[in-house]
Amino acid sequence: QVQLVESGGGLVQAGGSLRLSCVSSLHTFSNYAMAWFRQAPGKEREFVAAISWSGGNTYYADSVKGRFTISRDNAKYTVHLQMNSLKPEDTAVYYCAAGTVYSRHYDVKRWAYWGQGTQVAVSS
Repeated sequence: QVQLVESGGGLVQAGGSLRLSCVSSLHTFSNYAMAWFRQAPGKEREFVAAISWSGGNTYYADSVKGRFTISRDNAKYTVHLQMNSLKPEDTAVYYCAAGTVYSRHYDVKRWAYWGQGTQVAVSS
């Protein structure tokens, strides 16, 4: 059974930083694109960032571009999301996802595997 386990969430003041991590049990981890999505209460799950299997290509939602950075370490089966200059509107549960995705990374339905999520709360 594939597992994606997120960590690193928490409560931070506006302007602060957090680093999320996601460890995968996929033994072919390096074959998969990875992504982060988030879901705020009462809202649909939305795309945050994605990274290609090699790490050579990254994709970001406009709302986080310039503030968030996605990276991966294939040797450690891990993907990270460095979040800087956090805003109250970044408050959400953040989910890690894996899939053989080569386009339309923002589409929730294209991702095959999901973690349980980690809560991020940003106070004003």
